[in-house]
Amino acid sequence: MKKFKPELLAPAGDMERLKAAVKYGADAVYLGGTLFGMRTAPSNFDEKQLLEAVEFCHGKNVKVYLTCNVLPRNNDIELLPSFLENAQKSGVDALIISDIGTFEYAKKYAPDVEIHVSTQSGIVNYATANAFYNMGAKRIVTARELSMEEIAGIRKNIPDDMDIECFIHGAMCVSFSGRCLISNYLVGRDSNKGDCAQPCRWKYHLMEETRPGVYFPLFEDENGTYIFNSKDMCMIEHIPELVKAGITSFKIEGRAKSEYYVSVVTNAYRQAIDGYINNPSDDYKPEQWIIDEMRKVSYRDYCTGFYYHTPKQDGNISYKGGYNREWDVVAVVEKTEDGVAYCVQRNRFFNGDELEVMPVGKAPYKIKVTQLKNEKGEDIEATNHPLMKFSFVCDSEIEEGAILRKEREEDKRVII
Repeated sequence: MKKFKPELLAPAGDMERLKAAVKYGADAVYLGGTLFGMRTAPSNFDEKQLLEAVEFCHGKNVKVYLTCNVLPRNNDIELLPSFLENAQKSGVDALIISDIGTFEYAKKYAPDVEIHVSTQSGIVNYATANAFYNMGAKRIVTARELSMEEIAGIRKNIPDDMDIECFIHGAMCVSFSGRCLISNYLVGRDSNKGDCAQPCRWKYHLMEETRPGVYFPLFEDENGTYIFNSKDMCMIEHIPELVKAGITSFKIEGRAKSEYYVSVVTNAYRQAIDGYINNPSDDYKPEQWIIDEMRKVSYRDYCTGFYYHTPKQDGNISYKGGYNREWDVVAVVEKTEDGVAYCVQRNRFFNGDELEVMPVGKAPYKIKVTQLKNEKGEDIEATNHPLMKFSFVCDSEIEEGAILRKEREEDKRVII
């Protein structure tokens, strides 16, 4: 098996999130067009924006993978040729595909573009991986239900030049490899065409037919029961095992997540991977600040997916709804000049507060806000207005675009 430095693959829901992924160290990004992608919530990229995205990324030596991984119906097929031809014209490096018919169309209408087989295809063995390789696939994205040992087994039995891509961080799915119909059934939004309403995250109670309006928890718990709701995956402390298994590309889930989320998670995994490459020992662990970053975004309780056990052994169910959020983004720095930081507000904070600066590729550090002023240079006690411009005295030379955040007080931390 060839030796390689694993690729860090980050999500890009729009141009701002794409630039954040690139800035904070992604080797490649995956994004969706206005058709055929498994996420309709993000802004996605029209033809012009896709071309701009590819030009921007290629200028930074970053690859672009375009999702085409829905299960298309008959009336979608006539739109495929032009979509695929435009994908090739735009210069994307690969198409992420799950449907075999779409696969054949891609070979015909975008023959110069690599094909990556989506996790939606449910690949769980090397025979299927080899079949896709023989069809012309360059990469497989394994089913998330596979263990580390099973992935290593696939790696040993496929060609060296075939890539394995695996999810290493982000939301899990209630259904096998993302194929789910709960959303279709409950609210008529097709989960296999990118429009999932995520009803697996909702709280459910039991109602008896003759007592309408009287709700009973499915288990004896005053908080009700989230019978489908999964934890989030986090493999930041398991880089050596992922590399040893032969995984080519480490994929972060989250095309619908915020620019801040993409920045933090991409930055952390970039530092963790580079730290391992520079110190490739089996007992390597990232620095503590890198691990701590995982809880400075909105997140569900973390787990290691099914890398170390089967769904039958542990379903990784989260028994509370929403996200944990312990930090708020309060501002973005436009520049620092003559000991003054000039910023744009994202959330309110006060003169005298302690903030944390999130730099690229370095541990975050604390600053204290003093002499807070509005855009007119008038003293203010708080940044009360959305997107207001303000300044404060700062001893540090903070880089342009740096994120400022503030930890919530212990009694004000919330689950959202």
